[in-house]
Amino acid sequence: MGKEGNFPLFETKVAKGRNLFRCYAASVFVGIIFICVYRAIHFPAANGQVLRRWAWMGLFLSELWFSLYWFVSQFSRWNPIYRYTFKDRLSQRYEKVLPGVDVFVCTADPTIEPPIMVINTVLSVMAYNYPSHKLSVYLSDDGGSDLTFYALLEASRFSELWLPFCRKFKIEPRSPAAYFSSTPQPNDCNPPMPLDWFSVKKAYEDMENRIETTTRLGRISEEIRKEHKGFLEWEYAATRQNHPSIVQILIDGRDGKAVDVEGQPLPTLVYLAREKRPQYHHNFKAGAMNSLIRVSSKISNGSIILNVDCDMYSNNSEIVRDALCFFMDEEKGHEIAYVQFPQNYSNLTRNDLYGTDMRVIETVEFPGMDACGGPCYVGSGCFHRRETLCGMKYSKECERGWKREYDRENRESASVLEESCKVLASCTYEENTQWGKEMGLKYGCAVEDIITGLSIQCRGWKSIYCRPERNGFLGVVPTTLLQSLVQHKRWSEGQFQIFLSRHCPFVYGHKKIPLNLQFSYSPYSLWASTCLATLYYVTVPPLCLLGRVSLFPEISSLWILPFAYVVVAMYSYSLGEFLCSDGTIQGWWNEQRAWVYRRTTSYLFAFLDTILKLLGFVELSFVITAKVSDEDVSRRYEQEVMEFGSPSPMFTILATLAMLNLFCFVWSVQRVVVDVQDRALESLALQIILCGVHVLINLPLYQGLFFRKDKGAMPTSVTYKSVTLALLACAIALWNPIYRYTFKDRLSQRYEKVLPGIDIFVCTANPIIEPPTMVINTVLSVMAYDYLPEKLSVYLSDDCGSCLTFYALLEASQFSKLWLPLCKKFKVKPRCPEAYLSSTPEPNDDDPQKAEEWSSIKKLYENMRNRMEAAMKVGQISEEIRKQYKGFGEWDFVSDPRNH
Repeated sequence: MGKEGNFPLFETKVAKGRNLFRCYAASVFVGIIFICVYRAIHFPAANGQVLRRWAWMGLFLSELWFSLYWFVSQFSRWNPIYRYTFKDRLSQRYEKVLPGVDVFVCTADPTIEPPIMVINTVLSVMAYNYPSHKLSVYLSDDGGSDLTFYALLEASRFSELWLPFCRKFKIEPRSPAAYFSSTPQPNDCNPPMPLDWFSVKKAYEDMENRIETTTRLGRISEEIRKEHKGFLEWEYAATRQNHPSIVQILIDGRDGKAVDVEGQPLPTLVYLAREKRPQYHHNFKAGAMNSLIRVSSKISNGSIILNVDCDMYSNNSEIVRDALCFFMDEEKGHEIAYVQFPQNYSNLTRNDLYGTDMRVIETVEFPGMDACGGPCYVGSGCFHRRETLCGMKYSKECERGWKREYDRENRESASVLEESCKVLASCTYEENTQWGKEMGLKYGCAVEDIITGLSIQCRGWKSIYCRPERNGFLGVVPTTLLQSLVQHKRWSEGQFQIFLSRHCPFVYGHKKIPLNLQFSYSPYSLWASTCLATLYYVTVPPLCLLGRVSLFPEISSLWILPFAYVVVAMYSYSLGEFLCSDGTIQGWWNEQRAWVYRRTTSYLFAFLDTILKLLGFVELSFVITAKVSDEDVSRRYEQEVMEFGSPSPMFTILATLAMLNLFCFVWSVQRVVVDVQDRALESLALQIILCGVHVLINLPLYQGLFFRKDKGAMPTSVTYKSVTLALLACAIALWNPIYRYTFKDRLSQRYEKVLPGIDIFVCTANPIIEPPTMVINTVLSVMAYDYLPEKLSVYLSDDCGSCLTFYALLEASQFSKLWLPLCKKFKVKPRCPEAYLSSTPEPNDDDPQKAEEWSSIKKLYENMRNRMEAAMKVGQISEEIRKQYKGFGEWDFVSDPRNH
């Protein structure tokens, strides 16, 4: 019970089956230990294959990283809790003193975020089941577009019909587009309903046609401009990045005339386009939110702030009361800074083609974070206590009632408020203030929501995660693979920036938030860094298959058991989690594919960009994900056909990895078929299975590469690049040089007496091009081999038939009688006389005999060389020399190089 004997406004229930989960986690942990032991004790020896040693080391490090990541991800699963509210108790106690609620809707680009979609979100939050005079809706248009302002003006008029219709028939959802597209035409059982339904639907369709026609034209007609003074703000030349502050109160909730068709008051509705100038950094969505906080504090100053993205319409009209059950709980409400609701989506396919729903995160991990101290703030669908967004620290004095509200009847006029609020939304207002630092949303990070939520928790506040039976908000997911990958690139990049900054949960949250909450933030902060281990795992084992380098235990080995158990247990539990979160088996498989694709592309680029930002090479950027797509793309998405279409470096990486695994898998299967009896393949079995799983995961990608002919197929340029790169990688892997080492001592011990005879052939062809001096140096070097002389024969083939070459060989034969003994005696190296004598310095006097013989042989060699060179200059052999050896008689007849 709460204070004064009241029952609490919410209850907390612990998830069932936690003991079973803890047994599973403990068993997997033991399996991981065994895998690490296997890697350590089977580490390849230093004198083994160098390639296998390095590949093994990299795989060991990758597995250590996966183990660490798995370990930190268990903190958010250890003890999840679920919250349930009692809205009836809230109404009974506090209906007359409910706090004011300011709703912020943010948009940035009318092209990517169509105005008709934006105003559907606005109308859905205006129609909350909540006192209208305590509800204010603000639209922040960071594009400063008069098209968006016109759409909001149309919505303000339509709300006079829409809000009474919602109240009267208690309809859900309260987004007109969502309601009319999902609700069948009412029957005549309830006579007022069909009449009102057709009337309101026609009014909505007329409004939709006017807005879309104007959006297509890209400008506002003069006739429409005369309808509202607000269009005067666009009289001066303005662009999306260069325009003044614009504040327009389209519905003033304090005005007694601001009523719907039934005479009931309407919520306040405000359009805001903060000032933008090229010379000022606008800090993206965080800057827009901070401007909204300041402007709303001047106009309505609601104690509770709800912010939603423009594509995230409200699907539950009771969601405000759900949130207030936490804030207004007598016992624990004063500790709560924000209440986060899950982000669900309306355009998911049955099997969630791109794995964008994050259903396990929302149904398991966020409830686990809630048990650890509170979920993170995810940027949309979150109710905040205003003071916490303005930098207030938690203290026990924060406990108070909710009766403090601005007197809405005694305030400045709407026109005066509009002018005074422009200053609050100017570029210079935040200069030399704490806005973006200790007040409002934090600046300097692509995921300003996460860092803002963490800072609020570090100021002593708690947060709540609530997942009501009816989804609170429904948004739009990307309908192409590239959009999904780019979105995850931004998310993971921002998270990794936080981890490497002073706002790292382990540094910034030290002694401020529980340790298990610090660990619960880590899996998301480390998304980007998982890219390296994943890339290693999908490239190195397949490539090692080609070189028959084993990286896993044999199938027949007991060491296979920890690997098999960890893989089967983890993926079985993952499948169970997914199915318990209302997923399908095909949806789980799609999510596994999505994680592989993100880790090898989105997270890789996020990792590299973060490192480059830290080094100062690139600046922070913010990418808005498109919320619309053409009809062909939408049709393929609904049919769950993966969309590629445009070339991208991300697609090149994905296709290359897919082709690499395909080539390696086909090669390994072929080897298995051909060499059925080859026992070496047993040690490669796990690698073949791993490669095969990657091939199965990439089946939609192979279809896009080779079989599809529609516009969503993979571009031809990507196909060529990926096949070329994959083949190149395979060729490098198959190139496997070997090195031979001999044991000459063993040869001498065993075969010295029976060594075979060796004939050595030396070939020359032209004494001019190949001087005889060079030729006989080669001959002398092989004659001086350390081998039995009687078993060594040297043959010189002179294809030119030159007597000059014959004379040089005759001189060498005489010189060899001195040269060969010298080589054996002093173990000369090298044994080419020219090379030895020119590279070896004259021996010193420590060995007089060697010095004497060295000088003598050098003099003899120089004399021989001089005689040969003199004969070469003359070009013939003298008669005196010819008489010395009968062999010269062969040249007594006329001959030439080609006729002898």
